[in-house]
Amino acid sequence: MDPERRPAVAATSAGGRPPAEVLAIRLRQALPARQGPLVVGVDGRSGAGKSTLTAQVAAYLARHPDGVGRVTVVEGDDFYAGGSAGTWDARTAPERVDLVIDWHRQRDVLERLRADGVARWRGFDWDSEHWDAEVAPLTASATTAVAAPLILLEGAYSCRPELHPLLDLRVLLTAPGEVRLRRLVQRDGDDHDAGWTARWSAAEDHYFGSVMPPERFDLVLGAG
Repeated sequence: MDPERRPAVAATSAGGRPPAEVLAIRLRQALPARQGPLVVGVDGRSGAGKSTLTAQVAAYLARHPDGVGRVTVVEGDDFYAGGSAGTWDARTAPERVDLVIDWHRQRDVLERLRADGVARWRGFDWDSEHWDAEVAPLTASATTAVAAPLILLEGAYSCRPELHPLLDLRVLLTAPGEVRLRRLVQRDGDDHDAGWTARWSAAEDHYFGSVMPPERFDLVLGAG
């Protein structure tokens, strides 16, 4: 991939295809020529709708039994690297971006899926009281994934530069700020924390402004 190539922008509009359909069509066109799995990163700010987009793409492909319908989804939230509010507040925006996700483990999972066809990992334990432990607390049970023709790594920071050698397509999903905030409040309910939203936003401003601006993605999709 040419990291400086201008992206193909496909924004939703009246009479236009929804982002999930645009991405699914792009993937169906690319999959038949592949010898191994096609690995795609689905990136975007908090509340942009990455998980929904990924689920919709998987459902769309499943309705087309032409040999490319199976999808393996790797959820980026499993690789949160820990850190309490106090720890985050002591970090600069670049430090937050560098430390928020354990991309070393993400890279290992993608490498194993490509090479061995199967990978196991334990996700971050969001119920733990030890977010600042030297080693991030992980769930007792492990996730096992078998490589399908299409592998989707979804979540913020899923297209960070350290993963580029393993990604065949880098996708950015965008949405207006007010839409993203409304989704976050609806999703979190009584657990919504405006302080954490501000912390995530500051890190994402740096990441999507300096580390991975839109022109470094292969496809930019706009969700209204």
